[in-house]
Amino acid sequence: MLKNIPSILSPELLKILMEMGHSDEIVIADGNFPKHAHAKNVVRLDGHGIPEILDAILTLMPLDTYVENPTILMAVMKNDPYVPEIWDKYREIGFKHEKDGLRELPIDRFEFYDRAKEAYATITTGETALYANIILKKGVVVNK
Repeated sequence: MLKNIPSILSPELLKILMEMGHSDEIVIADGNFPKHAHAKNVVRLDGHGIPEILDAILTLMPLDTYVENPTILMAVMKNDPYVPEIWDKYREIGFKHEKDGLRELPIDRFEFYDRAKEAYATITTGETALYANIILKKGVVVNK
């Protein structure tokens, strides 16, 4: 055991977060996402929701401050009336860890899939909310 590391973060995921460099991206995928078709590294966190995983990751990993939108969301499909309420939870978590919040950008589903293919890793989850997929771009750690 180590101190101050959220227990939801597995040793495998901690290793991946440490390996990632500035501007590398990680996908946190909902239960419907075709994860094995889109990632070099897949980490399973079945049974956990994305908000708790997002909170744990942002405890350790800063978002990229050199880009306008270091957080990418999967946009709701045209003509789909669904409103992804989970995004409000993400925003709350973002402001908990980042002074400017997530600075997110929703992108088209297929554009999201293409971007996910290039991500450093994908975390699979048990998240059941629709349009819950999220991509985070890693920033640099600044000593204060």
